[in-house]
Amino acid sequence: MEVRVRFFASIREKLRCSETNCSLPEGATVRDLLDQLCRDYPPLADYRRSVSTAVNREYVDPDQTLSEDDEVALIPPVSGGLYG
Repeated sequence: MEVRVRFFASIREKLRCSETNCSLPEGATVRDLLDQLCRDYPPLADYRRSVSTAVNREYVDPDQTLSEDDEVALIPPVSGGLYG
């Protein structure tokens, strides 16, 4: 099956890529996808423990099963801002 992966913020900057398509076996999970992406894009391993994932615009956990044509977003932790 094919899924579309979108990279955001510092992940996009570090990988110098905003999106990619990945082929995965049927029944693959978000965790499986992350494993494959870390092999294909080694700098992504720096974010592995802290990245948030969304499938079709809904946040999911790593055990979420993926389906054909899902859109997966990888979102790094967000920090910054000042409190008044």
